[in-house]
Amino acid sequence: MISLVIPVYNRPDEIVELLESISQQGDTDFEVIVVEDGSTRTCKEEIAPFADKFKLQYFFKENSGPGPSRNYGVQHASGDYVIVLDSDCILPADYMRVVRQHLDNEQIDAFGGPDKAHASFTTLQKAINYSMTSFLTTGGIRGGMKNVNKFHPRSFNMGVRTEVWNKLGGFSQMRYGEDIDFSIRLKEAGYKVVLMPDAWVWHKRRNTLKSFFNQVFHFGQARICLYRLHPDTLKLVHLFPSAFVVGVVLLLLAAPFTYALSLIPIVLLALLLFLDSLRLNKSFKVAALSIVTAFTQQFGYGLGFLREMVRGKK
Repeated sequence: MISLVIPVYNRPDEIVELLESISQQGDTDFEVIVVEDGSTRTCKEEIAPFADKFKLQYFFKENSGPGPSRNYGVQHASGDYVIVLDSDCILPADYMRVVRQHLDNEQIDAFGGPDKAHASFTTLQKAINYSMTSFLTTGGIRGGMKNVNKFHPRSFNMGVRTEVWNKLGGFSQMRYGEDIDFSIRLKEAGYKVVLMPDAWVWHKRRNTLKSFFNQVFHFGQARICLYRLHPDTLKLVHLFPSAFVVGVVLLLLAAPFTYALSLIPIVLLALLLFLDSLRLNKSFKVAALSIVTAFTQQFGYGLGFLREMVRGKK
């Protein structure tokens, strides 16, 4: 059996959408564990009707963040595997069948899948999805590559053999990057970690541009924290956002002295992002906004990376 563990914080409507998609699964041999992480707007009443559709457990605990909440949920899981999901995800109808098919065909200790944007998502949600999943912005590190050695399952869509989870002690107390830390520890311990490209989820990402910037800023900080824990895991691609920030700033400062010719690389990059997003999303609005979200993503991550690196030296 498989246990789905979902932490939730002040998002009762969101968790209902996810549970509704879970109730539509053709494969029904699973349980769902919802962990309310100290919410002031609880979801207990909203999710109660789903107890008639599948095995559902609900727990309320003091606020401690998503990592400890996932650990708490796994402690109450009875499945051979646990799959942790973010509350702002929606599962396609064949998600469980696809996962089960992979698990039946090979011995797997841990796995992960990519995320996508649903056609019904807002323009901003689609643009943010592009900036987080495009090869031009993140190198496909969130499940968009074929080289599994570079892939680290993320907590929005991550499955682990329950026995393995318990042996490794689950997620650490890191506030950000705890899922990557866990993925690294899985590989360092020699467990088989696979990418299931067809086991994807729709990821709503209910961000504003400001909250998106703050989120990726923390991701940048987390990368330095991960480097301190796992020095061999820092790759050249992780330095690109910081180099991007420095490069754009220098080009902007040089603009008055170059008759704005120094802005050409920035314009060409914006055009490349626009065309790539247009190719993928088939929308001029999404493509135009993708330029903004991609620059926000690079600046947020790069500044967070630089901030944590400087602070660490102090």
